[in-house]
Amino acid sequence: MGSNASRMAGEIDRHSGTPIYVQLREILRAHIASSCPPGSALPSERDLAERFGLARMTVRQAIDALVGEEVIERVVGLGTFVRKPKLDLQVKLTSYSEEMQRRGMVPAARVLSFEQIAASPFLARELQLEEGTPLVRFRRLLLADNEPMSVDENFIPAHRVPGLLDGEPPTSLYNVLSERYGLVMEWGEDMIEATAASPSTSRLLNVEIGSPLLKIQRHAFVARAMVDYSVSYYRADRYKLWVPLQRPGVRPTRNYASGYRP
Repeated sequence: MGSNASRMAGEIDRHSGTPIYVQLREILRAHIASSCPPGSALPSERDLAERFGLARMTVRQAIDALVGEEVIERVVGLGTFVRKPKLDLQVKLTSYSEEMQRRGMVPAARVLSFEQIAASPFLARELQLEEGTPLVRFRRLLLADNEPMSVDENFIPAHRVPGLLDGEPPTSLYNVLSERYGLVMEWGEDMIEATAASPSTSRLLNVEIGSPLLKIQRHAFVARAMVDYSVSYYRADRYKLWVPLQRPGVRPTRNYASGYRP
């Protein structure tokens, strides 16, 4: 198991010009890659110090380096564990299901609400509608490999999607908007900010109250008409934001893989 230091391969070369903590860091890195799936516990600092004949301070320096690289993480009172890799969140108008499948993960969603509501002053302003305009509210908990990833809430003017609420909630909202209603999202505007998990969101995402989240508010358009306003809360411990940049007027030299979006 990953927590047994005596079974770790590799030795420290004290005659090498490479600092000892760097050697240990690379031994640990190789051990993690070969023997430790995400979530595995690493040996304690004391066990590592005994195994390699090193001072605890040197061991701690190697572990600190891997913590800084987000390869491992410390959990107070429990120990040091291999981190689950963060998914790169590239902001594009593409399908959550397709993106998770591309990553070799099984996507799923739990519907939290699928209903018609009247536009509040805030929602009316965001959707550029009159207050009280009927909206379809679609709120879901999105999962991958049965692990909660984000809470998503979409608001769509009801007159744009007649009959949508008569059937079952869609498994892919944007696919239904495109195939059934001819509403192909052409462009959008996102506002991204850091926020803290509220009690209700923390329960859904299985994180501590106050844990950092990525909050993305989106306005999505068909031509010049806004069709969807959404708010999403992503677990910051499972996502990193990737934004490809391009100088205006310069042709791109590579194809970027799509990020995901419901």
